[in-house]
Amino acid sequence: MATVYRASDAELERPVAVKLLAPALSDDVEFRSRFIREARLAARLSHPNVVQVYDAGEDDHRPFIVMEYVAGETLERLLARRRKLPAGEAAALGAQAALGLQHAHDAGLVHRDVKPHNLLLRTDGVLKVADFGIARAAESTRLTSAGTILGTAAYLAPEQALGEEVTSAVDIYAVGAVVYELLSGRPPYEFDSLAELAEKQRAGDIIPVRDLEPSVPDALEAIVMQCLARDARFRPAAAHDVADALAAATGAADVSQLTARTIALPRRTARSVGGHGIWPWVAAAAAIAAVAGALGLSHVGGGGGVTSSPQGPAVRPVAPGSTPAADARNLTRWLRQHSR
Repeated sequence: MATVYRASDAELERPVAVKLLAPALSDDVEFRSRFIREARLAARLSHPNVVQVYDAGEDDHRPFIVMEYVAGETLERLLARRRKLPAGEAAALGAQAALGLQHAHDAGLVHRDVKPHNLLLRTDGVLKVADFGIARAAESTRLTSAGTILGTAAYLAPEQALGEEVTSAVDIYAVGAVVYELLSGRPPYEFDSLAELAEKQRAGDIIPVRDLEPSVPDALEAIVMQCLARDARFRPAAAHDVADALAAATGAADVSQLTARTIALPRRTARSVGGHGIWPWVAAAAAIAAVAGALGLSHVGGGGGVTSSPQGPAVRPVAPGSTPAADARNLTRWLRQHSR
């Protein structure tokens, strides 16, 4: 949708990136105005993990934005080069993305198009989220009225792909999808059409990360799978929670240990239970309850086991795990074995 040039700011004597919109988009008057307005909103963001927008305007009726130049590569190129990353490195990149998104969410901006192509990794290890405002500008115009879905489909939350209300939860889903791919070398869903993607998202049948890469810690798998919950209510409440959980899953004392820069962050200890995030317990309990209701099972045991009703056939209970992540994995395997 655009051509990006490396340019030179003659006034401040610094390199910048200039994104010039494609002529096809420039012909849409409504899009031009919305694009410039959204770019100016994005220019208010100032965070180490967000690409800074310096200016926006038009040149010969073609909208442009002037941005911070990031010397490095996109995560898309990183994945093409390395295929997948060690757990600690993937968690560090995901945490930085989550921190940048939290800053935007606090300012009232939802990215809507988080994907490896829009995550820039600087040569010193700092990750920056790019292209705030562009997706929102296009979503608000007739360019998408014919059913075009913005973003790369593999990273779209189910509600976003269905054209439902977009909230910050879609960015949290996308972070989970990106970290999933960084760890496993493939996106959460593989599909040949949007219809097939929609069907797979309805089923919610995502292969657990550790089934693809056993070296991933249980706790790291748990937060990634939670971010990918089909129902947005079961995802982490905020991007900051994702960053905290990624740090805890890799043994870091706090998020600052996972980033190239130390960022002062308030701790949210109320969410912590016994050293583990509370969300995996909530998600696992809700999933077990839903399965029990769907299969007509009588109750869920305190240890995570499910027993059959007197009328139905005996069903082997879910094996209890020693951690929330183990509980979630055991439940996933149980569902695969007993679903018809």
